Amino acid sequence: MEEEAGEARELARSLAPKDLHFYHMDLYDSEDRLQTFPAENTGIRRDAVQAEVIHEPRRAGKGKTQRDHDEDADDLVHLFALDDDHELGGECVDENMPRIEVSEYPSYMLARGEAAAEQRDWRLGGDAAGAGGPGCGGWGSPGQCQDLREAYSYARGRASEEYACYVIPEEEDEAADVFCATCKTPLRASEEAFHQHQDHEVTPLDKALESAKDEIHRNMYKLEKQIIEMENFASHLEEVFMAVEENFGRQEQNFESHYNEVLETLAQKYEEKIQALGEKKREKLEALYGQLVSCGENLGACKELMETVEEMCHEEKVEFIKDAVAMADRLGKFLKTKTDVEISAQPDFEDQTLDFSDVEQLMGSINTIPAPSAPVINPQAPNSASGSSVRVCWSLYSDDTVESYGLSYRPVRDSSPGKSRAEFTMTVKETYCTVTNLMPNTQYEFWVTAQNRAGTSPASEHAVYTTAPSPPIIKSKEIRSCEEAVLICWASGNLNPVDSYTVELTQAELPRASGVTESVVGIPTCEALVQLQPRQSYSICVRALNMGGPSARSEPATVYTTGSYFPLNEHTCHPWLTISEDGFTVVRSERKTGEREPLPSNTRFTRCVAVMGNLIPVQGRHYWEVEVDACLDYTVGVASEDVPKQEDLGANCLSWCMRHTFASSRHKYEFLHNKMAPDLRITVSPRKIGILLDYESSKLSFFNVDISQHLYTFSCQLHQFVHPCFSLEKPGSLKIHNGIPMPKHVTFY
Repeated sequence: MEEEAGEARELARSLAPKDLHFYHMDLYDSEDRLQTFPAENTGIRRDAVQAEVIHEPRRAGKGKTQRDHDEDADDLVHLFALDDDHELGGECVDENMPRIEVSEYPSYMLARGEAAAEQRDWRLGGDAAGAGGPGCGGWGSPGQCQDLREAYSYARGRASEEYACYVIPEEEDEAADVFCATCKTPLRASEEAFHQHQDHEVTPLDKALESAKDEIHRNMYKLEKQIIEMENFASHLEEVFMAVEENFGRQEQNFESHYNEVLETLAQKYEEKIQALGEKKREKLEALYGQLVSCGENLGACKELMETVEEMCHEEKVEFIKDAVAMADRLGKFLKTKTDVEISAQPDFEDQTLDFSDVEQLMGSINTIPAPSAPVINPQAPNSASGSSVRVCWSLYSDDTVESYGLSYRPVRDSSPGKSRAEFTMTVKETYCTVTNLMPNTQYEFWVTAQNRAGTSPASEHAVYTTAPSPPIIKSKEIRSCEEAVLICWASGNLNPVDSYTVELTQAELPRASGVTESVVGIPTCEALVQLQPRQSYSICVRALNMGGPSARSEPATVYTTGSYFPLNEHTCHPWLTISEDGFTVVRSERKTGEREPLPSNTRFTRCVAVMGNLIPVQGRHYWEVEVDACLDYTVGVASEDVPKQEDLGANCLSWCMRHTFASSRHKYEFLHNKMAPDLRITVSPRKIGILLDYESSKLSFFNVDISQHLYTFSCQLHQFVHPCFSLEKPGSLKIHNGIPMPKHVTFY
């Protein structure tokens, strides 16, 4: 079949006109290659092709040449699949079949339809164009028409199969589209497009679309949220606007009322001052008028006397002398009369000081802001205090204007009757203040007032604040530990009780260890049992807590979990024994003559010269060693806390001990419990005795450490925790080694 197709292809090339080019059909290639024929062959007008295909009659050719052309045309139809109904561009094999217009083809098939019309025009050219009858559609004779139908059926089947192999469904082509996230643009799934965007982030178009929709929905949600917030803010602004408007109206009425009072006061003072000034004017004028009348009278009297004297001068001497004597007396009297030539009333008025104190008081009462309301003091916030300071906060109504606050406080203590507590007041500008120089773990009572130009507000309610406690004090000599835990004890360091304690641990052996590795909080008492990792060293600190917050850290204490570590209990020590400063050596000195026996006690040994150690109360295995003297009488072992203190160790059911006595160069070793001892002999006297207490297996074992020898093991029924015990029957000393790891030979027992 391939050979036949190749021959037909060569024949088509030889018979086709020179200006007609054939291209291989590749529907999978880009869109510009979907056109089968080049652009220069698609220039035929569509209306001309359509008119030619539909209306022009077909003419049949004659002779062998026409049949050869028909066969060649059939080969071309078969080769290029032009015999399909949609490829013929309006040509019908059967006259009963509907004719298809060229315009009914899709846009991407127009070029192919026009080229096919041109090809048909080439095949039907010349005299052969009108030879065919109507049944063959102008293709030739009836015999040729029958052959053409058979060839058409065969070619149509072949073309349909080939076309089905090349055509891509539209859905698959659309699904191949992608989206370049880098360039923010959609792409066609072609080789050139992918080559240009091969280094970009490319995603399927559907996925990019969904992502864009999700982003739009998120933005819409954010936008709706912002709209709601803006609406709430606008509502709040409206409320503030109404409040401001209401306050302004109230202040306007206040101004009008106060200014009316001021104007009335000023008018009243004006009338009073004008009336007083008129009275003074009248008094001055009356005084001046009286003085003027007196001066006129005196002037008239002077004129009368002058006239009388002139008349007397013209009289005779006798008469003149008589009248002169009388006139002299009269003139003497007149001259003796004093005339006031000073003005009694000055024309100037005195400067009067006007008293405007009441007006100033009225003016001072006119303020733009009223006196503030009483502040609201807030309760103490957690962790708001230190050992010597506390942070106090309060609030004020939003309408009030405050220039400063007065914060007062005093300690809350039970004062004696008639004795007042000291109060302190400080002025601050903000609504908070950190008060310093206070006592630790102490309650203080606070209250606050607000001031402005209008006055001082009432005092707020009183609130009690508490300072943080003082740091606790760790009792280093009472710390007990083992490989898995530690029991730490401390003193509170505060007179008043605290709420709780916190233990902070830091692994000291970690490289560049800093910060807190572990914390145990909410401890109600002054001791705590803390689980630890074995074979580590820890730095332990303690804090005290109350409502004010935590105290500063205590002085650290170092704990090692390499083995069991316990101190000796001085409260159980016999008076004849002495514990060294390091707490690990027990010494019995020579007994003095005349020394009395100690009184019986429930906590201190009185008959047996012994002392107990405080072993940590943790289940598991505990190991310690005792360094002894070969010539020393001693007893070592364990005993319950309530063991009788008036009995020897091992003489009751609450103690398990190893006793050594030395007499006449003989060593005697006994393992005692409830006055019972097994019959055994120890040939090598130990210099250091190892003791292993195993709670899990309820066993107590003794070892000769120097030679790694097992001495004896008690099978104990331990119903409670026991304590190490040590006794000296004669003067000497015992040195305890604890906090050491267990030797390998001990782990097998």
